[in-house]
Amino acid sequence: MTAIGAGRAGPGAAPVLAVADLAKRYGATTAVDGIAFTVGRGEIVGLLGPNGAGKTTTINMILGLLAPSAGSIRIDGVDLARHRSQALARSNFAAVYAALPGNLTVRQNLRWFGMLYEVPDLGRRIEDLLAEFDLVRFADTRCGLLSSGEQTRVGLAKAVLNDPVLLLLDEPTASLDPATAQDLRALIRGIADRGRGGILWTSHNMHEVQAVCDRVLFLAQGRILLEGDPRTLPHQHGADSLDALFIRLARQPLAAEGER
Repeated sequence: MTAIGAGRAGPGAAPVLAVADLAKRYGATTAVDGIAFTVGRGEIVGLLGPNGAGKTTTINMILGLLAPSAGSIRIDGVDLARHRSQALARSNFAAVYAALPGNLTVRQNLRWFGMLYEVPDLGRRIEDLLAEFDLVRFADTRCGLLSSGEQTRVGLAKAVLNDPVLLLLDEPTASLDPATAQDLRALIRGIADRGRGGILWTSHNMHEVQAVCDRVLFLAQGRILLEGDPRTLPHQHGADSLDALFIRLARQPLAAEGER
């Protein structure tokens, strides 16, 4: 299978993530079925699909939490299977369900993870991130006492501590109020627009996907069925909206494969 998408940095630029013929099987059950795609520098790619489509399995393989049954994953050109530590050092992850230790303050959490990631000049890096993510006034507050939006900002600050070239975001704004979610989307878009790294983003919020993602991949039954610009893809396939296209693919994935 040929990798999908070249990224915003141009066709000659090396992708921050290259997935080739990736598969995961559990006995007779195939969770991920030979998918291939890339994430370019400065690009936000949405990985979409209904529950059970294979999104979480794919993310977990990229994070090195699951071993693929077949295929390869390269992060910033480094093969994950052969050079695990080097590849994972170039990535990071955030999700609202992966809360940081609530008994530690914001600063303590960032320091602990910074030491884990061996971040150079850690003190200065923490101060810069506290300012960037509007967390200075919460620096000495325990994370368990923060609001959902504040905790999400701390999680994002943690996720960029090591200046990753690949940032994986799993439902990063789920359960947040619209105003807070909008602010965080702008913050994440700014991270991507710096151009050094790229972002793989999962979400069930199609409005959010259209507002943030440069490209989307529709996953169903472990396969990538469609890919393209979220603002034009629905009309290319006779749907009124991204929501409508999502519902059709979730209900009739085999029919959608015939549209490719």
